[in-house]
Amino acid sequence: MDYLQKTFRWFGPTFGVTLDDIRQIGVEGIVAACQQVPVGEVWPEETIASLKNEIEAHGLQWTVVESVNIHTAIKYGLPERDAYISNYIQTLKNLAANEIYTVCYNFMQLIDWTRTDLDYQLKSGVSALRYDPVAAAAFDSYILKRENLADTYDTPMLEKAKAYFESLDTKGKKQLEQAILAGMPGSRTLISLEDFRKNHETVLKIDKRKLQSNLAYFLKAVIPEAEKLGVKMAIHPDDPPFSVFGVPRIVSTYEELKFVLESCPSSSNGLTFCSGSLGASANNLVRIINDFGDKIHFIHLRNVTRGEDGSFYESDHLNGSLPMEEIMQAIVLEQKKRFESGRGIVAIPMRPDHGHVVLDDKKRQSEFYSGYSLIGRALGLAQLSGLEKGIRATLVQ
Repeated sequence: MDYLQKTFRWFGPTFGVTLDDIRQIGVEGIVAACQQVPVGEVWPEETIASLKNEIEAHGLQWTVVESVNIHTAIKYGLPERDAYISNYIQTLKNLAANEIYTVCYNFMQLIDWTRTDLDYQLKSGVSALRYDPVAAAAFDSYILKRENLADTYDTPMLEKAKAYFESLDTKGKKQLEQAILAGMPGSRTLISLEDFRKNHETVLKIDKRKLQSNLAYFLKAVIPEAEKLGVKMAIHPDDPPFSVFGVPRIVSTYEELKFVLESCPSSSNGLTFCSGSLGASANNLVRIINDFGDKIHFIHLRNVTRGEDGSFYESDHLNGSLPMEEIMQAIVLEQKKRFESGRGIVAIPMRPDHGHVVLDDKKRQSEFYSGYSLIGRALGLAQLSGLEKGIRATLVQ
């Protein structure tokens, strides 16, 4: 039975981690995207082919696209969404023409993920990404300066946010702002506060049910075309998997994942199983794998350590609040089902998601994007590979 396919996310030639670096750590597949194409526009065949050729020239394979981002017109159900859906389908056709068949995407509002500290120092001397709800409320209250905050936060939280913000010096306030506005992997350009504010005002007017309806509309248009092409669509969970800045989440729980899959039943309508995103709240990750395993087309593995106050930080891949041994065992058992039934890809692509800034990563921290260190992720890949191998040996016995 095949092992999980080891993959690594790469953001292109300007990224501080090179394909030569990645090739040396036992990676088989690259997770990449045509970053230079604006969201909503068609990815040209020649652009896709050029990136694929560059990856293959280094002895690697472009295994997964992450991500073909979805235009806000589709997320918000605007009149022009059909044109952007048409562009999206054409991009899938162009990817399939280049023999690339797994696409990770998300339906997150505002930004792709939210953290309040991009350089959280651990006792070991490494740094990690962290989310603190009090810091998020402080940003919302005193940097974004949103009205009607009582609709989102209770009085004790607003008092904590005030005390927290007043404790920050000018540098600390700027770091908080930059951490939140940096939530777009693949870009060093911060979202402008004004653009964030306008987008936020728009999405706050859309309730959860409408957002789910917009997602279902997208799926019903795109999935049948993806199925014809043999493309597997793998939606990424919301990160974090709970409301942030008053915005509802729609891909963050067992029930919401079930809604996605039932909105357009198809072998092409599937999931990116991200343990770190789903694990930042009390989701039963093993149950999700057991019940939706045949729809998992792509895997992100990382651990988090959750605090009782709703905070979390990204911990070692094998140590934290998540039972990584149980998660890996459930994944291997899903592979076994696929192998024995002859249905589905057994060598599911998996990447170590995020990584600490450790050792020589610190010397080039300004070169790579937050969460995407070289050595930190390589360490995570080694740990996860060893765990996988040990679990396989145990199951054989």
